[in-house]
Amino acid sequence: MSEKIDEKEINLVKKTCKELGITQKELAEKTGLSVSSISKWNNGAKIPISAEKSFDLLIENSKLNKLELKLMWYMQFFIR
Repeated sequence: MSEKIDEKEINLVKKTCKELGITQKELAEKTGLSVSSISKWNNGAKIPISAEKSFDLLIENSKLNKLELKLMWYMQFFIR
């Protein structure tokens, strides 16, 4: 039987999907994990550390991409 996460812990699957604006199925596709694993973790099963790190990296990458777009937008006013 799999361990359950503490109710007070943040549901990392929900957090990741929300921050990226994607579904659980899309999260599974982006990480190469099965939809059933993503669903199981969303329902409270303990997430392996490797999956946690993958989710964290996806979120950080998304933030960096947004920052890069903002910088490119601002730079257009200085490079003329």
